[in-house]
Amino acid sequence: MSLSNMRHPNLLEQQKACLLIVDVQERFREHIENFELMTKNIVILIKVANRLGLPVILSEQYPEGLGPTIKEFLLVLENHKTFAKTAFSCCQAESFVKHLEELRRPQILATGIESHVCMNQTVHDLLARGYQTHIIADAISSRKNVNKKIGIKKMLDSGAIISSTEMATFELLETSSANDFKYIQSLFK
Repeated sequence: MSLSNMRHPNLLEQQKACLLIVDVQERFREHIENFELMTKNIVILIKVANRLGLPVILSEQYPEGLGPTIKEFLLVLENHKTFAKTAFSCCQAESFVKHLEELRRPQILATGIESHVCMNQTVHDLLARGYQTHIIADAISSRKNVNKKIGIKKMLDSGAIISSTEMATFELLETSSANDFKYIQSLFK
């Protein structure tokens, strides 16, 4: 292998990654800290995923009671799968786990709510299944910031990798000579 092809295994790669959006539903809008900023960053990640061909997976916690995924995402989503659940961990839904296995994408960009509940349990279950899970810290939240911080710490202590929307995006892009660079760079202006 040439030196130019050697990348650290913790760096995201387009062919290995998928985007997971956990439970960003209408009923939570008024209760989650920094909901607008989290939403803005997830919209950027959806646009990046659309452009680079990354699969997008959504979960909805008890959608009959908590409502659908927010409209901001539905307006920009292209190819995606949505899984309804009642367990806090996405991995407790057999159809979700089967879909992940079929994708054969070992890297997960984890976004959504709440850091200390559904995100925490999903990430731990993903790690237990051998997925390299990247916590996109500016694209997750909780009702209280203290719970967001505790959730992130526990996930990191268990082996997740911390990242941000911009960091993850440019890892996936890899080079400024990529065809998609100008479009993706414009998302951050």
